[in-house]
Amino acid sequence: MLATSESEIPRGEGWTYEPKWDGFRTIVAVGEDGDVRLVSRDGRPLGRYFPEIVELVAERPPGAFVADGELLVIRETGMEFDQLQLRLHPAESRVRKLSGEIPATLILFDLLREGEEDLSSLPLQTRRDRLAKLATSAGAGVMPDDLNAVPPGPELLVAPWTADVTLAEAWFADAAGVGQDGIVAKREDQAYLSGERGWVKVKHRTTADCVVGGYRLAKDGRGVGSLLLGLYDGDGVLHYVGHTSSFKAAERRELRELLAPLEGGESFGRGRGPGGPSRWSAGRDTEWVDLEPALVCEVSFDRVQYGRFRHAARFERWRSDRDPRSCTFEQLGVEPPSWG
Repeated sequence: MLATSESEIPRGEGWTYEPKWDGFRTIVAVGEDGDVRLVSRDGRPLGRYFPEIVELVAERPPGAFVADGELLVIRETGMEFDQLQLRLHPAESRVRKLSGEIPATLILFDLLREGEEDLSSLPLQTRRDRLAKLATSAGAGVMPDDLNAVPPGPELLVAPWTADVTLAEAWFADAAGVGQDGIVAKREDQAYLSGERGWVKVKHRTTADCVVGGYRLAKDGRGVGSLLLGLYDGDGVLHYVGHTSSFKAAERRELRELLAPLEGGESFGRGRGPGGPSRWSAGRDTEWVDLEPALVCEVSFDRVQYGRFRHAARFERWRSDRDPRSCTFEQLGVEPPSWG
């Protein structure tokens, strides 16, 4: 189940609130035989990257279940998304080393199945009650309302929630300095609607995960001047939505090396493009280089107009956990541009 972005925390009877975690969304599935699987929002296996979490869940057998949650790295300084991304390493020896040095925490916030029983059609309040009982039988802790008291990993915890908007506002303000990303508001009587945006997220800044579909060269021709950003429409067509250029000189050169293997991809060929010639020259500002749409980055922006960012977006971070095809216009709450 997904969330739509809003600028204000919704209020009124029936609304409940949880902190919005800065991690990897994860489905946790435990079989009758005790087999533990961690799967990303886009269906990619995560278990091999977080063996300490797999072992932690496996050694606390509460029976078969499927739960929704988030993988985090929590240090003394708070949540560390950059360190979490380091955990997605292809070498098993490196994975094992990092699992000891920067262990993860798994936070569960919804229960979708217990044994053979599908719980997704039950109200959220009922699913939370069932999750709390399951967690108790598994020896899992409950994350404290004071997020500053969250222990470092490896840990298995249940997310806190509240119907008190005052506490929700304190979480949103990040008074504890843990680094949570805002608030998720959910209706207590709502079923779990897989793939639908039935929750509301209120973030500290307006962000979107965008596909890098191309780049323009820096004026000196030695590095990347700006990344060209795209989102997919409902037909799987990638459309240009804006650019980001907030990089230092050294970062521009590093980006050129990073992007070189992707040059020559289809990019925005079927949808709305940035305009200007679309090949390999470094002359005018309108010229740009096509890329295979394989990388995703998170950017922050001020507003959307005519289906694109009105001003340059600010680069926030890479999102190696996101499938480019999952980056759609739904994030912006606007319709994709008419094309063709």
